[in-house]
Amino acid sequence: MTFRALNQKVLVPVAQWTMIFGIVALCQPWSLFFHRFGLTITLIGLVGFIVTIHIGPEPELVHDDDEDLI
Repeated sequence: MTFRALNQKVLVPVAQWTMIFGIVALCQPWSLFFHRFGLTITLIGLVGFIVTIHIGPEPELVHDDDEDLI
């Protein structure tokens, strides 16, 4: 598995779930620790998402069928 495939399958969803967890941690009333660091968790997920989303998917191999016609 290449890094680009790993990025698309694992790193982007992890960054998205980190942002979601940060928002939930910020809004929940039970744990002061999670409430205190909810914004930090959300920002870490946001920065991770911005970095991982800019790594494009693997380019597809294009087979040139025009050469077979000659």
